Amino acid sequence: MPYFKHDGLEFHYQDKGEGTPFIFQHGLGGDVSQPFGLFSPPPDFRLLAFDCRGHGQTHPLGDPAKIRISSFADDLRTFMDQLKLKQAVVGGISMGAAITLNFTLRYPERALGLVQSRAAWLDGPMEQNARVFGEIARLIRKEGPERGFEIFEKSKDYLEMKRQSTDSANALERHFTHPRALETVVKLEQIPVDAPNFNREEWRSIQVPTLVLANRQDPIHPYEYGEVLAQIIPGAEFRELTPKSVDLDRHGEDVQRFLEEFLLKYFSKNSSPRNPSC
Repeated sequence: MPYFKHDGLEFHYQDKGEGTPFIFQHGLGGDVSQPFGLFSPPPDFRLLAFDCRGHGQTHPLGDPAKIRISSFADDLRTFMDQLKLKQAVVGGISMGAAITLNFTLRYPERALGLVQSRAAWLDGPMEQNARVFGEIARLIRKEGPERGFEIFEKSKDYLEMKRQSTDSANALERHFTHPRALETVVKLEQIPVDAPNFNREEWRSIQVPTLVLANRQDPIHPYEYGEVLAQIIPGAEFRELTPKSVDLDRHGEDVQRFLEEFLLKYFSKNSSPRNPSC
């Protein structure tokens, strides 16, 4: 399995295909299997992703103070440097969307395009997510993962989440069952209260083709967040996904189709990237 070394850590990554690089980052508590399980690159495109600090097979945890969105964006820049990638289309799911939005704002010369899939942040933390993930972290620290979930599954937050979206409830449960739950619990304390940036007017500076994906029936990733991003980022294209709770296979098919259409439209050999605000 490939790794790159940086800041005393070994970052696990995955790499598939050849051509224009598309770095597609996972969500909070996920790993490279999430983006690679959702998308297969078309010919002439190269799909890449790495396990963020405190996630997947990236070891050790490192400095807890660096478990934040801007540090993960810096790790993305180092990843590109080590693979000698001057530019890439960057994007992500949930936390991965926040990381790549931060990256595009701070390192605009490195981004060819931007994908925001199922955003869980705008220009500040989502209060409900910060509270729920904070409670999960508290229970893991105080009770341990197994006992912590026994308590959490009886809570109003979990029962309401399960009523709205079984998939979202299952995602919360996985934070307790993860083999490194206690070791990496800091990510549940610090990432949800962070944000990609704190002024949405800065999004108007983005001058690369942008795709925003969102779906309904997902309390962790509000559909309205996708609408806001698409309204403010110049020229952003918005596509609605089938909710996972409605049809998981159709959700995956939607992601594959919309990403492939976006990449081929702007970054294939037969197309040339353009300023979307023109």
